[in-house]
Amino acid sequence: MEVTKPEPARLARETTRENPWPLSRLSENMRNYVNRVDPTWIEAQIIEYNQRPGNRMSFFVVKDLEADMSMPVKAFGGVVAAAGAALSAGARVVMRVKPDFYLKTGSLSLMASEIHPAGLGGFLEQLEQLKQKLAAEGIFAREHKQSLPFLPRRVGLICGHAARAQADVIENATRRWPLVQFEIREVAVQGERCAAEVSAAIAELDALAEVDVIVVTRGGGALEDLLGFSDERVVRAAYAARTPIVSAVGHEEDTPLLDFVADFRASTPTDAGKRIVPDLAAEIEGLTGARTRMTALISSRIELGLRELDAIRSRPVMQNPKAALDERRRDINHGVEMLRSRVAAVLANQARDLAAARATLRAISPQATLERGYAVLRKPDQTVVTDAGAVQKGDLLEAVLARGSLVATVFGTNPHRDER
Repeated sequence: MEVTKPEPARLARETTRENPWPLSRLSENMRNYVNRVDPTWIEAQIIEYNQRPGNRMSFFVVKDLEADMSMPVKAFGGVVAAAGAALSAGARVVMRVKPDFYLKTGSLSLMASEIHPAGLGGFLEQLEQLKQKLAAEGIFAREHKQSLPFLPRRVGLICGHAARAQADVIENATRRWPLVQFEIREVAVQGERCAAEVSAAIAELDALAEVDVIVVTRGGGALEDLLGFSDERVVRAAYAARTPIVSAVGHEEDTPLLDFVADFRASTPTDAGKRIVPDLAAEIEGLTGARTRMTALISSRIELGLRELDAIRSRPVMQNPKAALDERRRDINHGVEMLRSRVAAVLANQARDLAAARATLRAISPQATLERGYAVLRKPDQTVVTDAGAVQKGDLLEAVLARGSLVATVFGTNPHRDER
């Protein structure tokens, strides 16, 4: 029976004795974690250095100036050559390094991209103090950042004279949006004039209403070459600008103070060219996709409406609208018939009661007595004679019969006759 191997655990905490990671998986994750650490400036002392001619990579060991700890460092030949005499055993250096994890042996070291004599460390300390000062004023705060325009009318570009960085920004932006327009200001991008010219160019472009975004750019270089972009004048000019600022100075590992105040920090001039304008092809593709989805949605809604309309049309009431009225009419006629029947029954009962009352009334009425042969005698003054003693011989009396009346003369009376 074949045993199914479980899926490898996704996270370290999900591993078990039955489902462990291979060593390579752990090593790769460690390397990925180390690679996320940002480049850092450090100061240390070189305690071991053996330069081997012809090697593309140099290796040496540095030690902390106070604590008892050390780490191996490696650097490419160009970095070593630029460092010159600074790279020797016992020398104090300031280096820009990034942790590097070697997957094959699982060893951790530092990769140096810049190496300078420790004398530069004092300036780095001043730069850090300036950074903290500006941060305390809120100049680097996120709430002051502006969003880049979707499609700027004109792009302000501050760069060196005929610099490669200028071409990188223009070429990459034009490739994405061919109609993009630039307002270019060429300035000194290193040296004593750099800070004054860059800050003046920012203010000048910011004053132009048609400029919707400003890109400040230059290629990479040594730390000293980029100092102008950490000058307080440049930082404050960028902070005061109402137009969004894009900083594209040096390479990804370079971080002048302009990066912290800028509304957007591009890793390279090429990256800036890609960020300031939309991609025409992607926008067309997006519009095409949106139009396709919209067409499908509208078609689906129309089809649903047609089905609902057909369902409504198929109802009996729509086939014969009078059917509902006929049913109500039958209900009304039935109700009328029932009402008439009930009224007739009530009238019949009342008629019977009336006939009975009439019969009773007729039976006890004086008219019925008269019809049995009796008569009512009245004196000329209409007084009814009920006692023979009330009349005298010769009186005229009216005899009221069942039908009609007679006039009679009293010939005699017998008031004492007994009635039997």
